[in-house]
Amino acid sequence: MLKSYLKIAWRNLRKNKLYAVINITGLTIGIVSCLLIGIYIRHELSYDRFNENADKIVRVTMEFNHGGGTQKFAFTGTKVGPQFKRTFPEIADYVRLYKWPRIVGYNSLLFKENNFVYAEPSFFKIFSFKLKEGDINDALSSPDKIVITETIAKKYFNDEDPIGKILKVGDKNFRVSAIAADAPSNSQIRFDFLVPFNTLDQAKKEQYYGANYTTYLLLKEKGQISSLQTKISAYMKIVDRDELNLTGSQFVHLYIEPLTKVHLYSNLPGDAEPNGSIVYIYILIVVAILILVIACVNYVNLAIAQSAGRGAEISIRKVMGAGRLQLFTQFIGEALMVATIGIVLAIGIAYIALPYFNQLSGMQFNYAVFFNPVIMISLMLLGIIIGLFAGAYPALLLANIKLSKILKAGFSFTSGKSTRGSLIVFQFVISIFLIITTVIILQQLSFIRNKDIGYNKSNVMVVPVGYEMMPQMDGLKKQLANIPGVESVAAANNEPVNVMWGDAIQTDDGKSLTVNALPMDEDFIKTMQLKIIAGSDFNHSDVLQMDDTTNNHKNFHYAFMLNESAAKALGWTPEQAIGKKISKDAPGVIKAVVKDFNFKSLHTPISPLLLFLDHNQSQDLFVRINANQTSAVIQAVQSLWKQRVQNRPFEYKFLDDDFDALYRTEQHTAGVFSTFSALAILLACMGLFAITAFSVVQRTKEIGIRKVLGANVSSIVLLVSKDFLFMVIIAMAIASPIAWYMSASWLQGFAYRIPIHWWVFASAGIISLMVAAITVSVQAIRAALANPVDSLKSE
Repeated sequence: MLKSYLKIAWRNLRKNKLYAVINITGLTIGIVSCLLIGIYIRHELSYDRFNENADKIVRVTMEFNHGGGTQKFAFTGTKVGPQFKRTFPEIADYVRLYKWPRIVGYNSLLFKENNFVYAEPSFFKIFSFKLKEGDINDALSSPDKIVITETIAKKYFNDEDPIGKILKVGDKNFRVSAIAADAPSNSQIRFDFLVPFNTLDQAKKEQYYGANYTTYLLLKEKGQISSLQTKISAYMKIVDRDELNLTGSQFVHLYIEPLTKVHLYSNLPGDAEPNGSIVYIYILIVVAILILVIACVNYVNLAIAQSAGRGAEISIRKVMGAGRLQLFTQFIGEALMVATIGIVLAIGIAYIALPYFNQLSGMQFNYAVFFNPVIMISLMLLGIIIGLFAGAYPALLLANIKLSKILKAGFSFTSGKSTRGSLIVFQFVISIFLIITTVIILQQLSFIRNKDIGYNKSNVMVVPVGYEMMPQMDGLKKQLANIPGVESVAAANNEPVNVMWGDAIQTDDGKSLTVNALPMDEDFIKTMQLKIIAGSDFNHSDVLQMDDTTNNHKNFHYAFMLNESAAKALGWTPEQAIGKKISKDAPGVIKAVVKDFNFKSLHTPISPLLLFLDHNQSQDLFVRINANQTSAVIQAVQSLWKQRVQNRPFEYKFLDDDFDALYRTEQHTAGVFSTFSALAILLACMGLFAITAFSVVQRTKEIGIRKVLGANVSSIVLLVSKDFLFMVIIAMAIASPIAWYMSASWLQGFAYRIPIHWWVFASAGIISLMVAAITVSVQAIRAALANPVDSLKSE
């Protein structure tokens, strides 16, 4: 019996090649889309769950207000971990981490390593990072020990045994004590080197401020997060306010968040790695479901259209005694066969497309992911679900047709017209929704890339430097400025695209204000082309008044600038702020107020910012270059660097690249969303082709009679097309408000965003109507040009 069903199914596929190709293509596209999106979503949801204690690990975050705006960070001070363990019995252990790029040397090798992490010995007890060599109890037990990953061991030592070898970090020597497996791709904690936390001078003193450290707590039991948070909030209210440096209504709050929620639910300055977003996961889940639903709807429509030619087969089977169950089983079997072919093809296409999907999504999936048992089982279940879902309706319809009806009137479906109409409307609701939302997402990303952010980020080469280079910084800057094609050179503690330094300032009349702060040199304002709206730029005289060498620092005075938001928060106009005295650890005078500029992601509104002179905090050199001489300048800078700087490798990047990196999650998600939206629209067009084909088959006799009576091609095309075009208009009316609501909700995540223009909806409607008209016209014109004698004779 099964063999017979398979033979019949295969013969039907060969007999109706066009329908078979469209059916299988549609299901294959749907399955490929679900497979790739499913792999991506599974990876995102799995972040940090490889840790055995994942459900008992929490991260501590900090929120504070010293007047003005509130600052939130993923960092804490050094005191939080040890003090909380002493105070709360729910806490079994803690670990503090500090990531600090360092220059690492071995013999003649010298590299800047960004994933250099200071960690306590509890690191390997709390997290489940595996050691390939070494003992977790001994790996970080003394200040001279260092743990490296397998990749780093290969990079520095090739085939040598790294254990016991000496690596030079700054002016300190560390002995390799263990080799760790590389951190999994689904870990938000990434490291290449681990050294003991107590080698940091700052670690020797416990304090709530100096918040530069990431603190994780290991709880004794699951389910204690809520109750512990309540205790922490109450405890912070009774901590000595002098210790927290608080007055009046100022506050410091500490929060705990589950480790497994950090990647998708957190977006704080100081996050260890660029985070994803649960919103984008929901979006992709919806897109995958919609693509699969459209593919199944297409199968239903095509199966019904194809079935119009199977009246004789069904009649003979019923005459020979076939019951409803046998017919139903046969047609469900055909659907399962098509789904199986689709799955096999989908695996092959996904295998070929994986490198392109990696590029699109920013991931690094390897081919082994397809052989994961979960993926394999999910695919089999998906095939069964598709076969049953797509095949059930046509199977029931065909199995329940009465033999007497076929013998009297021939094989036709006069019922179910409203169902088929609803399906085509549903398909185009999805298509129009995806067109609108895709356009709005791409518009917002274009707006971000092209928005005037208040300074000129183009053609600025960023060259990282270190504290050890401070004595030679002025000479290096002068030589860089003399290179042909270099327009200006400046130094600062951080890039203006993402200022994370948090601080507080006080005025002479006792006001305090929480600010972000950016230490810089006197050339930074002109190099970045920031706009001064009141006062004057920093100069060499301001540098001279920063005298920290005499009279026990009593002569030291800062030179300050504020942005507009900071001046406003202190109750001053830009002009009133000039000459005012404020204090940040030491006193100083406000020299200027700069026009507000975006110094964080456009997800965040502009907040108070303090700009101040401090040559000793420089971490980056900023070299503005002539766009026509980029290559020559880079080569000249590299040559100068090799001559002047012996203890640090040359590296550079461009400021606009780092700006774009702030929106990498949105860019990758938009790429994935746009690609699969296009596939969904393609499938919807195939569905429209299917329903048109069915309509033409059903109306063959009517079209023949109309041609005999004198109807021309255009009138017949209009006859066939008008119902479908009306359905697209209905779909437009349904999809537009849904798309507007979803797009507006997504845009709320940006502090600076585009307006939603009416023409986006009109364009989506016009595009859909044009696509529908072309798709329907192909079938309608074919029917109109057919010989009416043949159609009437066949009837």
